[in-house]
Amino acid sequence: MSDGFVMELCGNRAAWQIELDGIESIDLEIVGNKIESAGYEVGIRNRLCWTFTGPCDLTLYPSGKLLVKTEDKTLAAEVAKKHVTEWAC
Repeated sequence: MSDGFVMELCGNRAAWQIELDGIESIDLEIVGNKIESAGYEVGIRNRLCWTFTGPCDLTLYPSGKLLVKTEDKTLAAEVAKKHVTEWAC
């Protein structure tokens, strides 16, 4: 059974890459604003990516891919579930 995303540990072991099932692109403005409303502070905001700081650092891409910068797999999974169920939907 799929959770609607794939979560992979990045090579440096300090970040997780979240890819959403069935989503090839998102509106950065809409999704970025949802993440900001969830309590994250926006850093960079351009057409290539948005960055956020909060319980963990995030980088959001137009493809819908989300980079979650944390070594905590549980926290990364919680962020991934929010991304698929609240932010990117």
